[in-house]
Amino acid sequence: MTVSTRLATRLAAFAAATLAAGVLGATAAEATPAPARTADLRLISFNDLHGNLTPPAGSSGRVTLPDGTAVDAGGAAYLATHAKRLRGEVKNSLLLTTGDNIGASPLNSALFHDEPTVAFLNLIGVQANVVGNHEFDEGYRELLRMQFGGCHPTDGCQFRPTFTGSKFPYLGANVTFDNGFPALLPFTVKSVEGVPVAIIGVTLEDLPSLVVPSGVEGLRFGDEVQALNSTSKLLDKVGVKTQVVLMHQGDNTEAGSGPDDCRTLPGPARAIATAASPSLDVFFTGHSHQQYNCVVTDPAGKPRTLIQGASFGRLLSVVDLKIDKRTKDVVRTATVAHNEIVTRTVAPDPAAQALVEEATTKSAPIANRQIGTITADLVRAAAPSGEIPLGDVIADAQLVATSGNNAVIAMTNPGGIRTDLTYASSPAGEGDGVVTYGEAFAVQPFANIMQTITLSGAQLKAVLEQQWQPRPDGTVVTRFLQVSDSLHYTWSQSGTQGNRVSAITVAGVPVDPAAPYRVSVNNFLAAGGDGFTELVNGTDLVGGPIDLDALAAYLSANPGIAPPAPTRVTVVP
Repeated sequence: MTVSTRLATRLAAFAAATLAAGVLGATAAEATPAPARTADLRLISFNDLHGNLTPPAGSSGRVTLPDGTAVDAGGAAYLATHAKRLRGEVKNSLLLTTGDNIGASPLNSALFHDEPTVAFLNLIGVQANVVGNHEFDEGYRELLRMQFGGCHPTDGCQFRPTFTGSKFPYLGANVTFDNGFPALLPFTVKSVEGVPVAIIGVTLEDLPSLVVPSGVEGLRFGDEVQALNSTSKLLDKVGVKTQVVLMHQGDNTEAGSGPDDCRTLPGPARAIATAASPSLDVFFTGHSHQQYNCVVTDPAGKPRTLIQGASFGRLLSVVDLKIDKRTKDVVRTATVAHNEIVTRTVAPDPAAQALVEEATTKSAPIANRQIGTITADLVRAAAPSGEIPLGDVIADAQLVATSGNNAVIAMTNPGGIRTDLTYASSPAGEGDGVVTYGEAFAVQPFANIMQTITLSGAQLKAVLEQQWQPRPDGTVVTRFLQVSDSLHYTWSQSGTQGNRVSAITVAGVPVDPAAPYRVSVNNFLAAGGDGFTELVNGTDLVGGPIDLDALAAYLSANPGIAPPAPTRVTVVP
């Protein structure tokens, strides 16, 4: 029996069981009428953990408050304590996650293919998770191993003697094989005081543009609204009226938004949440690493919560529902939601702390090796031009590492830069300014392979113009490539699509549209990732080192690196 057939059979059996439960429940209600009563249910979710078992450093480990101040937050042992308290405050609760728990992880998780993170999720009692794009970083078969267990086919079981997989389902209602069979369960159903509660998962439709093609080979990712509507319709038919959405798609927010503000910019999450079936009661979102707590209006004019809890385990999104036990549906007007900060002022959960220490100890010989020094924080915060100090250093490192390919330019995607390099003492206790291999790994954990291609000057300009990507709703997403010091250009805030970039120079010489230029990018970008489809047209591809190795070698060869001045990209009105 094939994987797709086995999953389809399992789904059909599950749907049949749900149908039977719905019919039996309806019959009992008709035979013995009961007065309307409500059941209280607390939903707790977090998103985009990315294997951050140890409290994340720098800005990645802080939550910004409405007054502009910040509080330290995150860390698996603290998250476990907060989640346990929140669950203990109510009779009924479900602990959920909204994707990207694994992938792009620090070394103490990634070194063991994120098995420590799965062990943590099992430990705290996660009951359902929607897949994010990073769940596909190592491909669909590795995702199945995360679900069902077994040792890694190449590296074996390095963290513990065995790996049993996840005790919770990975959901994806809009993920199918090329033949149309479901590749993942679309939903799971929990019973709360006799009321069935459906948890539906959908991930972003454009997921294939965010991972290497081999990671999603043979899979399709459908329209989120269509998948939600068809799944919700099925659940309605079998009597499951309380429906919760875990959606790995999110919006961005205005600067200075606090954890419970709703100053979101127009984006895909709100568009989906206002268009999908009125039967859906709550939307937990992820992917954009933002913090917001909103109430939106469904197509029937009823309110429903749209919420996201930043990333890296810094916030827990909490939604308290009242469910009418007669109608089996949510009393929407009684919904209360908030984002709970995972502060580090509480006692860490002992079991979770022991797990973190186990993973950290086992990875320490590699993680604590010194590879360089810096004179100040190298951060991911961007200048108005889009230039990032840490991005500048990474691009320079990649150019040096591929100079043997005759590269004259290197460019990297900002999404591949996962955290800051901070000047403060490292977790291993070295002096200020020391950069360890584990810290560098946390910055670039994907093991992307550098590739050098030839682009014409006209193609290079086209790539730079693709930093502004229009969406169907009329908004524009900006993804500023980080470029080596050999490349300089200007962009205009008032420019139109395809006409924003000018004054491009390479090594101080104006770019000739017809001349060839050797350009180094990682294999994710070379395959058109992040919407940079023009890079696919590059020719004469030659491989290079892994991006992390390029960064580590550059740090070792250049001790005392200072944050570069943002002079490579100029922005004008």
